[in-house]
Amino acid sequence: MGTTKAADGAGALLGFGETVRELREAYEGGRTRSVAWRQAQLRGLLRLLQEKEAEAFQALRTDLGKHHAEAYRDEVGLLIKSTNGALRQLGKWMTPEKVWVPLIAFPATAQVVPEPLGVVLVFSCWNVPLGLSLEPLIGAIAAGNAVALKPSELSPCTSRFLADNIGRYMDSSAVKVVQGGPEVGEQLMEHRWDKVLFTGSPRIARAVMAAASRHLTPVALELGGKCPCIFDAMGSARDLQISVNRIIAGKWSSCAGQACIAIDYVLVEERFAPILIKVLKSTLKRFFQETDHMARIVNKRHFERLSNLLEDRSVAPSVLHGGSMDAKNLYIEPTILLNPPLDSAIMTEEIFGPLLPIITVKKIEDSIAFVKAMPKPLAIYAFTRDAALRRRIVDETSSGCVTFNDAVVQYAIDGLPFGGVGQSGFGQYHGKYSFEMFSHKKAVMKRGYLVELTLRYPPWDESKVTLMRYLYRFNYFAFVLSFLGLRR
Repeated sequence: MGTTKAADGAGALLGFGETVRELREAYEGGRTRSVAWRQAQLRGLLRLLQEKEAEAFQALRTDLGKHHAEAYRDEVGLLIKSTNGALRQLGKWMTPEKVWVPLIAFPATAQVVPEPLGVVLVFSCWNVPLGLSLEPLIGAIAAGNAVALKPSELSPCTSRFLADNIGRYMDSSAVKVVQGGPEVGEQLMEHRWDKVLFTGSPRIARAVMAAASRHLTPVALELGGKCPCIFDAMGSARDLQISVNRIIAGKWSSCAGQACIAIDYVLVEERFAPILIKVLKSTLKRFFQETDHMARIVNKRHFERLSNLLEDRSVAPSVLHGGSMDAKNLYIEPTILLNPPLDSAIMTEEIFGPLLPIITVKKIEDSIAFVKAMPKPLAIYAFTRDAALRRRIVDETSSGCVTFNDAVVQYAIDGLPFGGVGQSGFGQYHGKYSFEMFSHKKAVMKRGYLVELTLRYPPWDESKVTLMRYLYRFNYFAFVLSFLGLRR
């Protein structure tokens, strides 16, 4: 049994070696660098999303129980928007950027030329399995790279959908999908890549970084963390209701809270907590009258993990709403908790599910210290009209992003970079930032022979040092006077 398993592993490794070789040949042949090739791949991806929309919806429904409206909003529709944006902006992104050159270098020109990194590897995650696979692919292709895509084995139908269709709509020698579990990921990391993007948990991210270090491969990590929501007292019933709508969308309507940018917990003043909870309860009942309008838990292991969070003896008394569970259908009702113990697992681990702790503070300003005491999150959300509070949140906290008076929607804005800081990851993508993530900014300078200053060469004397001092301070007037012997 052990021998067969070892032989299978060796065979798989050889197979991936062939995959990497084909990708490397496609890139080194120069085909992926042309504007025409990049545009053709992006147009192919657009056709895939449009012609196979129903199949994509079905895959996401089977893997995660996503309603097709949620699937279009968070994945298919966003990808169509991103692809069209890349097609419109590609020429601008590829244009070399002129750089100012000091007068003393005359005659000279300088520019920054974006060039593709080469052959890149993308690991995507199961919670947004189509979006987190294809969003970085858009940037990698736009930048002119050959790409290997490893979808998550925890979303097998979406993984199969990608494997079946990417090669039909895109250049199959330069864009490849590799399916499989953790052992496949380990084998892929045995090879040399020019960049790796990993989206997932910190535990696996550490293994990816360790493996990448053997080849000095640059890595970008998109992780997550406990994204807080600071909820200030609302001055009107309308503001309160809109804010609650957006909180629910940013928690339970984003893959049932199984999203790295989903709200993890809410901080609110003690005096305002009862009204917030009341409106949350009534709105949840209105939004989720049909259970299939919220995604299900991805698998039994994650269901049990979430069940254990709720069944903790110290946590159970804090459940105010929901809490019912259907193990057969992997469904957990939207659940609200009030002030669970801060040292409990639900408040020390990323929840990644439909459970929302509400933590009360004496003053809303106290929430800033609370957030600062936690690891840096991927996102901070704050609902407030107080400009001073907004300014303090931006100035005094650190996170991948800050969004005021809404949640999760920042992910859809191509002009904003998406990425973490500290334990929530590093590296940014979306829109032009995706292009830049998979590009190298190459410095290119050209000089003529008209002017030659010998002060840069030995033999040295103090007059040359004096002239260099003037040059580095851009004091050209003093330089000319000293050069002509008119100033000592």
